Amino acid sequence: MQAEPQACPYTPDTPIAELAPWLADPVSAADFPAASLRFRNRRWDAAVGLDSLDDAEWVRHFGRFEALPGNLPQPLALRYHGHQFRTYNPDLGDGRGFLFAQLRDGAGRLLDLGTKGSGQTPWSRQGDGRLTLKGAVREILATEMLEALGVNTSKTFSVIETGEELFRSDEPSPTRSAVLVRLSHGHVRIGTFQRLAYLEEREHMAALVDYCLREFPGPPPPDDAPGRDEPAVILLHQVVERLARLAAEWMTAGFVHGVLNTDNMNVSGESFDYGPWRWLPAWDPGFTAAYFDHSGLYAFGRQPEALYWNCGQLAVALRALAEAPPLVAALERFGPLYQAALAERFLWRLGLVSQGEEADTLLIGEAERFMRETQASPDAFFHRHRHGRNPPDGPFGEALRRYAPAGADDPLWAEEAPPTLLIERVEEIWAAIAAKDDWQPLAEQVAAMRRLGAALAAD
Repeated sequence: MQAEPQACPYTPDTPIAELAPWLADPVSAADFPAASLRFRNRRWDAAVGLDSLDDAEWVRHFGRFEALPGNLPQPLALRYHGHQFRTYNPDLGDGRGFLFAQLRDGAGRLLDLGTKGSGQTPWSRQGDGRLTLKGAVREILATEMLEALGVNTSKTFSVIETGEELFRSDEPSPTRSAVLVRLSHGHVRIGTFQRLAYLEEREHMAALVDYCLREFPGPPPPDDAPGRDEPAVILLHQVVERLARLAAEWMTAGFVHGVLNTDNMNVSGESFDYGPWRWLPAWDPGFTAAYFDHSGLYAFGRQPEALYWNCGQLAVALRALAEAPPLVAALERFGPLYQAALAERFLWRLGLVSQGEEADTLLIGEAERFMRETQASPDAFFHRHRHGRNPPDGPFGEALRRYAPAGADDPLWAEEAPPTLLIERVEEIWAAIAAKDDWQPLAEQVAAMRRLGAALAAD
């Protein structure tokens, strides 16, 4: 359900510079031994006026990090804290990335260009500040599939192989290295506010609230919301709305992010920072993506709860600026907002017209039960029953027959199966690159996912 990006002139704007003295540290990129362009997002470079760069210029900016004209003179490693698996950690910050540039799109929306794997910073702790090429390929795949499925996600803007050998405990080593640039609506995290609360920097927190309200505008709180004119309360209402919707988008996509710590949560409501993600092979609320998530804290079915809990931590931080009751009232909206967004997203992916709250709730419940009983993957389920096709016998089929199709029909829905991104496919794509330096399977997968996105967007 994301709009097709529209071309616009390059428009640098760096409002983060006003906050940088207390929000970030100036840093320099690593001096990589090589810089080979592996992925350039031709879908999005024109949306920020950078499509005119030739490949050599692209590498200078996104592999060597020569500053863009009129932009940040030096990259900024952002400071933040965070709860990691519900344990508070004040020793965080951008340890292998930085904010490289800010610019406006054609609608005036502020966008960030941030990095992953660009070298060590004051927040690297014991890390090398690098990214494996496999990790970069996985992020291309995750962002492209999520964008196709209408999820509010960062975009993989650039991947450049950097010529270093890296050693990792979770990959065969030595392995190839890369630096990635993501295009995002913002990099202000819940953990950014937690840090300011921890350090009792009330004036800085008020300034950050103002920045977020200005650069990530959203609807006002409901008319009857207590404290609805207070900036901190307005921001919490907006973040609750965004993260409730993001949770519904992930669930309908059958996507498991894997690591939902408060330092992985953007207040702009975008999904970002992809590590051990997975798509569901079957509808299983207990499915866990991260091998180190031993308790299943961030399992598929617990993702809405995790995002709600994270909103609660933002509310705790904002107590520096507002009383508790208005913040609690904002938090209490999460459940109803999530349920409404889930119904909207579920019907959108099925290509059906809503029949009202009661009927929609029944349909979703029966659909989930049907997927559990048949062990169908969400991708296969939504494809097979798109526009109400192939209603099976039983309660789900009965519920499905009550619905009328919405939107255009696309030849994709007549094909035997949709594009999918199960772990086996991911490993096939990486194996071709690792063994033969064959990038064609990746290009084919990206094309297939973009075709899926176009078919869904037509509705």
